[in-house]
Amino acid sequence: MSPVRTVCAGGGVLWRHTAAGKVEVAVVHRPRYGDWSLPKGKAHDGELMVTTAYREVLEETGYSARVGRHLATVRYELKTGAQKKVAYWSMQMTTGRFQVNRETDDLQWLTPERAQRTVSYPADRKVLETFAEHPAEQLHELIVVRHAKAGRRSRFSGDDSDRPLDGVGEQQAEALVPLLGLYGVHHLYAADRLRCVQTLTPLAQELRTDIHVERALTEEAFAADPDAAYARLRELAAPVVGARAVCSQGRTIAPLLGRWAGDAGIELPPSRNRKGSVWILTLRGDTLIQADHIPSPLAGKNEL
Repeated sequence: MSPVRTVCAGGGVLWRHTAAGKVEVAVVHRPRYGDWSLPKGKAHDGELMVTTAYREVLEETGYSARVGRHLATVRYELKTGAQKKVAYWSMQMTTGRFQVNRETDDLQWLTPERAQRTVSYPADRKVLETFAEHPAEQLHELIVVRHAKAGRRSRFSGDDSDRPLDGVGEQQAEALVPLLGLYGVHHLYAADRLRCVQTLTPLAQELRTDIHVERALTEEAFAADPDAAYARLRELAAPVVGARAVCSQGRTIAPLLGRWAGDAGIELPPSRNRKGSVWILTLRGDTLIQADHIPSPLAGKNEL
């Protein structure tokens, strides 16, 4: 028997603040199906799912957004017998306006409760229920990146702190620019290692900003004083206009996030913490409520 084909797609709960301080979410009407739904669409070949989700929301609504936490991945069977997998993210509207397009001919901004009554499918209602579990306007993200590939220590003759990215690492660093841009990253921090700084350098050049060097977040500093490293990471998680991204090393990131998740009473998703991988930490105030993981910023490495 041949394997069942899987159709990958992405979408989002696009939300905004009203003048009265309330939250409204967008639902779209698709004339082809005669339904009301959350904006979503199929992935392009080799596209990261979060990129698919952002692109489809932009195309179907006309609004740019800042991506937040992953909400759900919905699976169901199509009439063809293929399986469809749709990953959804929370997205805060930033700019734009709706225009009729080839997929959608109307958009409504509704309260989350009314949106649940309006959408045509139970799967969309469940995604909206997950969205409403935490007040979106009170959440923010901290992005933690493991440095990109830098070759083997044994093959580098200089001081290990000066070991640079290799060719693949440079590709990963470039790929982080659009990926971290989806999350509205504007503030950059890196452990005091050349490879960590170089991982964020393309984004720093794009943003025309500096990279702040963090001596407490190297592997050696963490081994000497894990409490100081933990405290510093928690400090960097404070709310700020424009998200922060922190680049560090594998033997620092894994235990720090494990400790933080344990203190917060949440489970981390399965991960191998590979070089170039990205953690999206969602916080409410100083409380960690969710951690999402993207194994690679490179196209073709679908993460969900």
